[in-house]
Amino acid sequence: MTATLERAPVSKKRPVTPARVALHVFLVVTCLMTLAPLLWAVYASLRTYDDTSVNGYFSIAKSLTFDNFAKAWEIGDLPHFYWNTFLITVPALVVTLLLSSMVAFGVSRFSFKFNIALLMLFTAGNLLPQQVIVTPLWRLYRLIELPAWMSESESLIDSPLGVILIHIAFQMGFCTFVLSNYMKTIPYELTEAARVDGASVFRQYWQLTLPLCRPVLAALATLEFTWIYNDFLWALVLIQDGDKMPVTSALQNLRGTFFTDNNLIAAGSLLVALPTLVVFFVLQRQFVGGLTLGSTKG
Repeated sequence: MTATLERAPVSKKRPVTPARVALHVFLVVTCLMTLAPLLWAVYASLRTYDDTSVNGYFSIAKSLTFDNFAKAWEIGDLPHFYWNTFLITVPALVVTLLLSSMVAFGVSRFSFKFNIALLMLFTAGNLLPQQVIVTPLWRLYRLIELPAWMSESESLIDSPLGVILIHIAFQMGFCTFVLSNYMKTIPYELTEAARVDGASVFRQYWQLTLPLCRPVLAALATLEFTWIYNDFLWALVLIQDGDKMPVTSALQNLRGTFFTDNNLIAAGSLLVALPTLVVFFVLQRQFVGGLTLGSTKG
């Protein structure tokens, strides 16, 4: 018997065409334009106030230093405001994903009369501008009473709980829409087999469906953490005590009475943005995988 050797396929290089060159030039220019503000903030944060006041911001630095970061950390009291932000962001993120996954499981795995209408109701919430309900929501929050151990004002105003609830309300629509579409791609045979084996509805959701949704949950967690963390509108409207404000408000503490050190503010802005970058890089693989889910389906 003679063995036939198959030659491995040779990868062919794509020809360099003017269109491909123009595409890559466009992508490089777009990338640089996107990164330019961030890179400029890093450059400004490493310069001293005396250097920029004498030579201007659009000049070559005489010396670079990390002192602005230490000053921003101390003057802005960033650890305290980081804690305030995480008290809002983490509970809002966890509850949003939990409730959204429950609703998505119900509308995607079961057929009932108002199935589509319920999904449209959650999705339609994303179409409402948040600024429209600022005044009625503030009035409503003043009428809702809470015990003193939950809120010093004995209402949802000036309470982290009030900010958490409004974030959950606005973010659930998007998460429910994404999760329901992903759960529809999971074969129904898995749920039917679990039902035949005697699994309850909650067990089908918690032990079968939810573990299969880890990629999309990681992608949503990255997006939702960034959106809730960077939000400043609802904290500004609903929180009156400056000590309870999120970290995005800490930059106000870096502004002087008679002058503003923009180098110090640039350093503080980078420190404020650091947690979102850490979350993105930690969940980068899951985030990219979640964005491409279903892209290869026929």
